[in-house]
Amino acid sequence: MSHPDSPNPWLFFCMVAIGVFLSTMDSSMVNVALPTIMRSFTTTLAQTEWVALIYLLTITITLLIWGRLSDRLGKGKMYLLGMLIFSIGSVLCYLSSSLSMLIFCRFIQACGASMMMSSGPAIIKMVFPVHQLGRALGLVGIATSIGLMSGPVVSGFLIQFFSWRFLFLVTVPVSLLCFGVGWYWLLPLIPSPIPGSLKMTRFDWTGLVVWTLLLALAVLASTHYGAFSRTIALAGMFGFCVLLFLFKMIEHRAEEPLLPLFLFKDRYYAIGMSCAALSFVVLFVVLLLIPFYLDYVLLLPIKRIGLVMMSVPLAVFVVSPLSGWLYDRMGARLLTTTGLALCCLALVFLCFLDEHSVVIDVAWRLTLLGAGQALFLSPNTASVLATVDSRHIGITSGMLATARNLGMLVGVTLAGLIFREVFSFLSGGLDVKDFSSVHTTAFIRSLQISFGLTAFVAMIGALLSGRRE
Repeated sequence: MSHPDSPNPWLFFCMVAIGVFLSTMDSSMVNVALPTIMRSFTTTLAQTEWVALIYLLTITITLLIWGRLSDRLGKGKMYLLGMLIFSIGSVLCYLSSSLSMLIFCRFIQACGASMMMSSGPAIIKMVFPVHQLGRALGLVGIATSIGLMSGPVVSGFLIQFFSWRFLFLVTVPVSLLCFGVGWYWLLPLIPSPIPGSLKMTRFDWTGLVVWTLLLALAVLASTHYGAFSRTIALAGMFGFCVLLFLFKMIEHRAEEPLLPLFLFKDRYYAIGMSCAALSFVVLFVVLLLIPFYLDYVLLLPIKRIGLVMMSVPLAVFVVSPLSGWLYDRMGARLLTTTGLALCCLALVFLCFLDEHSVVIDVAWRLTLLGAGQALFLSPNTASVLATVDSRHIGITSGMLATARNLGMLVGVTLAGLIFREVFSFLSGGLDVKDFSSVHTTAFIRSLQISFGLTAFVAMIGALLSGRRE
């Protein structure tokens, strides 16, 4: 496709960067707000965590669908429609009168975010010349970091002085303005696909259905584990194994598989994808549980919780450029292994937090975690993309996005499951919503066990990364 002659491609970059910024800021704002939302609706942790889970689950499932549809409808149109749907979902989240309605509206929001994620990098690739492409994609990464950094601060301020509902309104004016400008000014300048040149008949719809059922069953089982009898639990495990077997068979036989398993025959590719998922499992366990610790145990005001949570993205923002520079000179193996090792070390240190810890004790541990993530992510992504044939660059980019979102989904699910079950056992069957000061010891112990098991996951990732060729 040809690059549009005018306007300047950096205007298209601004459109994409705004969408990335808004979607990542929204995600980080909601993580900080979960304890407040749980109190507002008087719900359990298993119920409340679905506010975050539905967002990640929807993106993980639909990302590849929107990518295929954008090939047919056009990248620009798909991206801007996603921004509009994201805005509508945000307004509906603000108006939600129950947790169930909020979760459904988060689903709508996630559909919009997924549409933007599937098309944004492709638009950058279409409008920028080759010699500027790396710079543009790198700046998109900075927009992601800024969104993650600003989210906790904005969240703390709005909850402190207004309500958690305002978190969902803050993005609406900017997203609607960007949609209007993009639709009427920039969209006509983005090359559109030739009518009839692409067909949907070859898409792996069967694989998609089984993939959706597989993820939904796993998440439902982990979040409602205690509500099932032993018979139902065993039936669920059997059903999961059957679906996993079916999915593998379908993907091996599909002409255009949803997940190209043949690429995983390459050891480097398989290790890179696996480590990408594991790194986000580790990160999102921490991002889910630490706000509850700061709120329930250290009794910090929500505004200060936001500032403390900013430690992770701030470290990512500072270390990421250094990580990219080092990768160009020494390759990925040492950097990715060291990054995951630092994440493991940070989680070990997080296990020593207790009711007497102070803010700086939490902040430097989160900073170490963020530095480890930054040291790992850029070299891992660049090295995986560098090892595949040019024909598979697009597929691999989508796979990396899917691996990241799957890792986030597993991290939130794992954190909720382990912490909830351990706290219930140590507190005599109570849920986190029933927490009071007399349960502080049980809360701390649950946190330590959760972080300890997650440190083991990070260690597996580091050992796996060290086996790169």
